[in-house]
Amino acid sequence: MNRQRFWQLIEAARNQVLDPDDSEAVAREATTRLASRPAEEIVAAQQALWDLMAESYKDPLWAAAYVINGGCSDDGFDYFRGWLITQGREVFEKVVADPDALAGLPIVRVSAADGVDLEGERTLCIAWDAHVMATGEQLPDDAFTLRYPEPDPAWAFDFGDAGEMARRLPALAALYLEEVAPEHPGCRRQEARVLRTAEWIRADEPHS
Repeated sequence: MNRQRFWQLIEAARNQVLDPDDSEAVAREATTRLASRPAEEIVAAQQALWDLMAESYKDPLWAAAYVINGGCSDDGFDYFRGWLITQGREVFEKVVADPDALAGLPIVRVSAADGVDLEGERTLCIAWDAHVMATGEQLPDDAFTLRYPEPDPAWAFDFGDAGEMARRLPALAALYLEEVAPEHPGCRRQEARVLRTAEWIRADEPHS
């Protein structure tokens, strides 16, 4: 299964479920469909999935996830990209190229209003679970390889800096961050959905 066929799998799952915005439902349906394929195709799907995970491992997207989910750890960024994959190829490619475009998605606007995080942990298990369903065995240890790109030094700043976020991701900031007062350009939001900087920042990386 190559990337194109993996996207076809996701699209078929989205078309089948009652709510294509329900990431978990899309992942479950994709898993069931994939489990009906030959074992070698299921193994290949694992590589296709993680190629997309590597492609979307970008600091600007991590910053967007931080704004949307009020913080974003390593695992949290994996789950966010899992959610993004279940939105389908068109949305995925558009958002990876321009993370601020997330602000134009209806599901993101709803999450902003309702204070709901966007995560898709189950997406990461589509091929794994399908292989177990189909064969009763776990995926081979060498089912995929993964190499993430180097961090972008231009985005090596504190993602808890609301003023900088507003400058770099203006559309998302307008949805999620309280307007920054001109006389205090670095001030933080005062409302309930304040960015949980202390909760999420890792000591070894300034952006997560």
